[in-house]
Amino acid sequence: MKYVRASSAPLTALLLAGLGLVNTSAQAGLQWKWRDASGAIQYSDRPPPPGTPESSILSRPANTRSHAAKPLDAASDANSAASAAQPAAARPSDAELEARRKKAEEEKAAKRKAEDDKDAKQREDNCQRARSYQRSLQDGIRIVRSNANGEREVLDDKGRADEMQRTQEAIQANCK
Repeated sequence: MKYVRASSAPLTALLLAGLGLVNTSAQAGLQWKWRDASGAIQYSDRPPPPGTPESSILSRPANTRSHAAKPLDAASDANSAASAAQPAAARPSDAELEARRKKAEEEKAAKRKAEDDKDAKQREDNCQRARSYQRSLQDGIRIVRSNANGEREVLDDKGRADEMQRTQEAIQANCK
């Protein structure tokens, strides 16, 4: 058997190329990326120049803190103020919150009043019916009703007294 010895040159070249890629990607992670005043994207291993707004910095090396650049001109000052004011504008102000709360309370009070009015009308109707029925019972006219079997029956004196008692309770509950 013959052993063929492979040349180590291709293996070494492949290994070096792999290390080069690792080194390049490691260096790429240490780069700054920002948008300059003209809108072009810039890449560098150094931080952006002073006066670059924080919102223009697209990426920074992982081990660095935020870039605290002082604005040099009024335009970048205005951009910083606008970006700071934007989240505050998205939040409702105290006056708006108070107005919403007050409107919700007014709607709840109006709903409660409508329900109370409906209940009062229902009680008034019940009161009128009970008083009318009471007059019928007191007049002594014959009252006929259907029993549980659907048969007609005339109220006797005991049935009339029971009905008068229930009518009095209805009047007390509904009439004020």
